[in-house]
This record gives sequence, C-alpha cells and structure tokens, in this order.
Amino acid sequence: MINIYKSIDETSNTLQKIENLEPGCWVNIVAPTDQELILVSKKTGVPLEFLRAPLDDEETSRLDIEENNVLVIVDIPFTEMEDNSLTYDTYPLAIIHTEKEIITVCLKNSKILTDFTEGKVRSFFTYKRSRFILQILYRIATYYLLYLRQIDKKSLMVEKKLHKSMRNKELIQLLSLEKSLVYFSTSLKSNEITLEKMLKLEFITKYEEDKDVLEDVIIENKQAIEMANIYSNILSGTMDAFASVISNNLNIVMKLLASVTIVMAIPNMISGLFGMNLQVPFAESAYGFWIVLGIVLSICLSAIVILNKKDMF
Repeated sequence: MINIYKSIDETSNTLQKIENLEPGCWVNIVAPTDQELILVSKKTGVPLEFLRAPLDDEETSRLDIEENNVLVIVDIPFTEMEDNSLTYDTYPLAIIHTEKEIITVCLKNSKILTDFTEGKVRSFFTYKRSRFILQILYRIATYYLLYLRQIDKKSLMVEKKLHKSMRNKELIQLLSLEKSLVYFSTSLKSNEITLEKMLKLEFITKYEEDKDVLEDVIIENKQAIEMANIYSNILSGTMDAFASVISNNLNIVMKLLASVTIVMAIPNMISGLFGMNLQVPFAESAYGFWIVLGIVLSICLSAIVILNKKDMF
C-alpha cells in the first residue's frame, strides 16, 4: 500500500493526500508488493534494494548512502495480541532521504507514522526532510519508553497474581515480558550505533537546530536502553526468586506426603501381622480389637510427634 502526503502550508500541521509524486512530499509504503516497489523505484530513482531492505524481519539497524539517497533503517517497537495477551516486539522501518522526497517503508502499519498522518506531531512539515527524519526518530524513542513503562506495570500485576497462586500461566507471561525486554534492548543498542553515525551526515549537521534534536534523540535512546536493562535485570531476578519459591513449595509438599505415608504405613504393618493365620497376642481376649487399635493409635501419635519435632509436618 502506497500513500503520498504533502504539507499544505507552514501555519498548520494539516497533511494533504495527493495522487502523484511532488517535490517535498512524503511517500509512506506499508506491506508493499513487488510491483509497487518497482514503480516507486522507477519514479524516485531509489535503488530497489533500499526499498526491499526493511521487508526482512531480521534486518538490523544500519545506515547506507548511495549517490543522493540516504537509507536509515531503525528497529521500531510494536504491540500485538497473542493468545489473549498483549505482546511486545520490534520490526525494521526504513527512512529514505532523497533529493526531492522522504520515503518510509515498513512491513506493518505503525502508530509512530500514523501519529504524523493524524496531526499529533507539532511543527511537522513534509518538505523539511531532515527535520522530519529526526521527528520520526524522536517518536520512536518516545514509544520505546512508553512500552517499557507498560511492560514494567504489567510485570508488577503478574507478580501480584503469582503471590496468590503459583500457576504456569503467570510464569509464562513473565517469560514473555522478559523476552520482549531482550528484543527491545538489542534493537535500542543497534539503533544507538545508527544514530551516532547520523551525527556525521552533512544534511543533519547543516542546521544547528537539527543537530540539537538528534542529540536529544540519542539521549532518549540511551535512557530507553538503561530502562530496558534495569527492567530486564529486575524481571530476571523475579523469575529466579519465584522459581526458587515454587521449588521450595514442591519440597514442602513432598515432605508432607512422605510423613503421611510413614504414619499410614504403621497401621498397615500391624494389621498385616495380626491378620496372619498364626497365634498372636490378644487373640483370645474379648477386648483384643480395641487393645490392638489403641496400640496402633499410640504408635501413630508417637510417630506424628517425632516427625513434627523434625519439622516434617
């Protein structure tokens, strides 16, 4: 899907959707077909490999320059529902700076880009290409921070549930959150390298304001990296702690079952001896059954007292 936008004027953030390419426009490509990529490549002069690069899920963040085209690939965060649970992951977004337009390419429709089309970003103009790239990067860092806070809150909620019941469901949710933090941390670190390289680009450092914005983006990205590392360490420690608690609870249950088995084995042994077809004590007594029952109960109670002193109950 290809959408082309262009800012109307400098007095508002209103975007106009246009049909054909014009100087200063923004070409937003989402989940494109090969025919659409070939068409854009022919009309803009952008190498086809630049347009296809972000369509690979495993593509890492990088910076590439060919003639007058600058390719910036960064990993952006996204959320999706999986098994009635919200999961977090990343996928690549390509931002291509050409002589006349800005092109964005990604596999899925992102909230980061829809914020621009819906007018949620102030002082956004499609013809200010270098500033537009920085605004996208800043928006990406902002969403990373937002999702990291959501992960932290969600992990706290799961922990509270784990305090009440040690079920596999909550542990799997914590494992999923820990995996998301690993994805975020890896993507943020690769984005950091790309952002550092962008400081050397002429079209970014041309205006002092743009350079300041890029430095702000780098600071936000570093903050997101620190948050991801802190939350990951906390979650990892929590997982280890709950794993130890569950193991300890299992040991307590097994110890209790072993004690109950020992106590129950006593009457079985005595009844087995008295059930033999041999001469046994109290066989001729009218109160023999009650005497044997008393002996069994006294031995069982003695066993319970001894086991209790050894903290087996």
